[in-house]
Amino acid sequence: MATSKPRSRRTAEEPARRARREAMSRVDTAWLRMERPTNPMMITGVLMFSEPMSLARLKRVIEQRFLAYARFRQKPVEGATGAQWVEDETFDLDWHVRLSGLPGKHGPAAEKKALERFASQLASSPLDPTKPLWQFHLVERYQGGSAVVARIHHCYADGIALVQVLLSLTDTTRDSSRASRLDKAWLKHEAVPVARRVGAIDKYMKLGGKVLEQGMAMYRDPTLAGLIAKEGGELARELMNALALPDDPPSLLRGRLGVSKRVAWADPLDLEEVKAVGRACDCTVNDVLMAAAAGALRSYMLERGEHLEGVTLRATVPVNLRPLEHSRKLGNHFGLVFLELPVGEDNPLRRLERVAECMNNLKNSRQAIVAYGLLAALGVAPPPVQELALEMFSRKASAVATNVPGPQQPLYMAGCTLREMMFWVPQTGSIGIGLSILSYRGQVHFGLISDARLIPDPDAVIRRFGTEFEKLLYLAMMGNWDQRLDAAGAMALLEDATGA
Repeated sequence: MATSKPRSRRTAEEPARRARREAMSRVDTAWLRMERPTNPMMITGVLMFSEPMSLARLKRVIEQRFLAYARFRQKPVEGATGAQWVEDETFDLDWHVRLSGLPGKHGPAAEKKALERFASQLASSPLDPTKPLWQFHLVERYQGGSAVVARIHHCYADGIALVQVLLSLTDTTRDSSRASRLDKAWLKHEAVPVARRVGAIDKYMKLGGKVLEQGMAMYRDPTLAGLIAKEGGELARELMNALALPDDPPSLLRGRLGVSKRVAWADPLDLEEVKAVGRACDCTVNDVLMAAAAGALRSYMLERGEHLEGVTLRATVPVNLRPLEHSRKLGNHFGLVFLELPVGEDNPLRRLERVAECMNNLKNSRQAIVAYGLLAALGVAPPPVQELALEMFSRKASAVATNVPGPQQPLYMAGCTLREMMFWVPQTGSIGIGLSILSYRGQVHFGLISDARLIPDPDAVIRRFGTEFEKLLYLAMMGNWDQRLDAAGAMALLEDATGA
């Protein structure tokens, strides 16, 4: 018996040690390996509160709710057999939740500028790879209340899931309790229909390696596109369509990237007004907002001397592929589609029509699932293939665009009222621009993150967002409500209004 006890103790400890390690999924591994000095793979969020929040109360919320996800006590570690999640045995909450201050003058406008600069610095700074890849920075004094800047690496989860995680830290009443938690799914992100998702993801993951192999061959020899088309099959056609897209045209939105990011966010829009424009123009809220974003980019680019006649740029847009009831689970479960941004179109209504048409076409394609399969293949592909594929796909777009509909009731965190929030997803490869749209409490918040070499003054873009939306709102109000508003008379209405 004396010799059996140590053996029994070792046997009991071995499973515990093994439990600290867990294989990382292929798609999560792909996002881990996309990390670049020019594009840190972090999702950055800013939460603004009406009342001051103490560091002790924030730590308590993080410990009780954020760390309820065991994954956030783990760090990704690359090994000979692939990447793994490894528990951080020296985990230190004080390193992950920090107190920060904003230098500069007082006043709402000055403090907003200071917070944007602070968030820009954090978005430009990689997280420590020896620790779990996340941090929360509390700004104690901000516009009479406080602010929290959160950074979480993309390999933990996609933006849709991480916004859910952040909102799981909130309550629907000021006094925190189990009953007050935001426990009902609010996510209404447009996703691939469930009937088409069932079994499709597994199928495309299995074929991902073949897809990537075909894609690399086609990249080296474009004449193979015709051969693949003749072979038939939906997978082949979707792959061909994606790879046949020409590179985005040269513009000030593309260029050599640096290591500094700039972030900014606009004054919010009224969500009901956005819905009214959508109803008048027979399109979705997302169509309206992306058309306004395209108009803001157009105005900025024209002012800086760009020739945009006939120019169309693209943005990669994430599409949720998980069932909505699983949206709070961690991991990356989304595909990407290429949305056209008609910045060369001067008619606001025609821009909206073109965005809506493109989005409708994307909804009827399997482009998102093909992209998911490719990401899975990239997670196990050799580094040279990863680099080539990432560069190939990132050249086909000039921006990343995300739109997440949030809860419309007031929320509280650590007893403080959540007044506003904004987030930005990382850009990949040679893409240096990110557009973010989030709705909350009946308002729509628009933000921009940019490489400092491309757009050093993102405020000059985001302040045009409201102006572009007001054009659409005016046209919707002045149009004939008995029939769908058309683009033919849109410019005439605007010219009458402006006296042009």
